[in-house]
Amino acid sequence: MNLKQLEAFVCVTEVKSFSKAAKKLYLTQPTISAHINSLEKELGRKLFIRTTKDVFLSADGQRLYEKARQMLQLEKSIWRDFEEKENPEKRKMIVGASTVPGQYILPQALSLFCQNYPENELQLLEADSEAVIRMILDGEIEVGFTGTKIENASCVYEPFYSDRLVLITPNQEEYRQFKGDGYPLEQLYQEKMIVREDGSGTRKETEQFLKDEGIDTEKLHVVATISNQETIKKSVGSGMGVSIISSAAVEDYVQQGLVLKFHLGGKDVCRKLYMVWNRNRKPGMAARTFLQFVRDLYEYI
Repeated sequence: MNLKQLEAFVCVTEVKSFSKAAKKLYLTQPTISAHINSLEKELGRKLFIRTTKDVFLSADGQRLYEKARQMLQLEKSIWRDFEEKENPEKRKMIVGASTVPGQYILPQALSLFCQNYPENELQLLEADSEAVIRMILDGEIEVGFTGTKIENASCVYEPFYSDRLVLITPNQEEYRQFKGDGYPLEQLYQEKMIVREDGSGTRKETEQFLKDEGIDTEKLHVVATISNQETIKKSVGSGMGVSIISSAAVEDYVQQGLVLKFHLGGKDVCRKLYMVWNRNRKPGMAARTFLQFVRDLYEYI
């Protein structure tokens, strides 16, 4: 058994195709098949159930998959650590961030970090919280910044920032009346709602808050699901509906009078933003330096 065989096995498992795996790994399909056949012969087990259209893991294949994936992650970690030692003057880190920390919180930290540590090279990938965590588990990124927790035994979550969730509405007279007494949550049943996509930390935390407050989210009238926060702000400003969003993301529109902002049910609703990494794979030196820099910068309590 060798790592090339395991790499082929994991890739076929994830893309569910021998031909797609060959393209992804820049190999020929016969080479992929040879790797899988050799692995099955050595283990004495059938790892895949093949049909004319699909490829599925057998029970033995399912047993092997997680262990094989962890071995490949460890290989990446070893290479990264040795590359850093051989070339310490140019240390690279790959960071993933969900929308709110990536667009509205981290830019200041990233700018200051690059000024103070010019020897480090940064690569930033943006996705929703669920996708960032998946990239961490798959070994595609070293550390991530998310707007929620998605429980997994392999993930370490460390809060670094407190983010406030607010309701935004069009700047119209019917909403200005709530400025005095506050916007009642029951009014949401009368509204057209614009929500974030599945996998968004903002959406997950919003739905949990509303359920805790007795609001049946299934009865809300959702007119649009939008992943981009700037598009959400423009849509609310144009009168499409209302939305619950990070306060940090909407301050510019509030200051310009394009939307109105309300506390949720008159309450100050905050959620934690998290730094996340895989406990089974130690982040590289550059990533560890960045994590400590963020801790010192925000001094989260």
